[in-house]
Formats: sequence, C-alpha cells, structure tokens
Amino acid sequence: MPSILADDIDILAKAKRALAGDYVPSENEDYMSEPQLDYFRRLLQAWKRAILDSSADTLQHLQEGPIREPDLNDRASSETDWGIELRTRDRQRKLIAKIDSAVRRIEEGEYGYCEVTGEPIGLGRLIARPIATMTVEAQQAHERREKVSRDD
Repeated sequence: MPSILADDIDILAKAKRALAGDYVPSENEDYMSEPQLDYFRRLLQAWKRAILDSSADTLQHLQEGPIREPDLNDRASSETDWGIELRTRDRQRKLIAKIDSAVRRIEEGEYGYCEVTGEPIGLGRLIARPIATMTVEAQQAHERREKVSRDD
C-alpha cells in the first residue's frame, strides 16, 4: 500500500527542484519575455511528468492485487488509505488538464495575463501557482461571488 508522502503532496516543488540551477524569472526583465515563457513551459512540463510518474506508481500498486488484511480494522485502515490515494490521483488528473491549458496559453501568447481583467498576473503568483489564470484581486472577487451564490 503506497503512503502519501510529504514529498508526493507537493509535486510542484519536485518540478521546481528539477529545474534548480537553471534560469529563474526576475522582475528586472520584460514581463513574459521569451526566457520567462520558456521557464514556465519547462516547469509545467516537469510538473506534469512528476504527476504522471506518481500516478504510474499508484496504478502499479493497484494492479498488485486486492487488499487482503486478515484483521478487519487493518483492512478498513488500508481501504481508507486507498480511498485517500485515489482521491488525490483524481485531483491530480484534473490538475493535468489545467497544466495542459496553461501550456496552450503559453503557445497562444495569453499566458501570464488575467482572463478577467487582462492585466499581468505577476511573476510571484505564477511562480507559486503556474496554472493561475487570474490576478489575486480577480481571484478574490471570484471567490466572494462564489461564496455569496453558495450562501443563497
């Protein structure tokens, strides 16, 4: 039974470490210059690769056979762990679609700009969350609207 390791939780950090020593975008350059776009493209591709590698490990463990714990409590614990693992993989599957969308936006020249306001998202936000599609302000407004509609 695979366990969710702290290292597996932040796969983006793994992707960033894979690019360590390479170029890192700076505020001193033109926003979304070719080197910056190339950095984010490589980061997104490394992130996706790390997710797929992790998913392959889960698939391999699933194919090893069913949980056969003789003790009912151990079996329940193992099944809970598997449920958590599978939910994590489902979230990562959805994340891959967002990564692919971000790569497409790079290719179309839309990456790094808010889909709501058209303003630059900012390097700090993109480094922290390369799949961001909105500025912090636009995201907060979106979440407030979402909360209000959910409360109604």
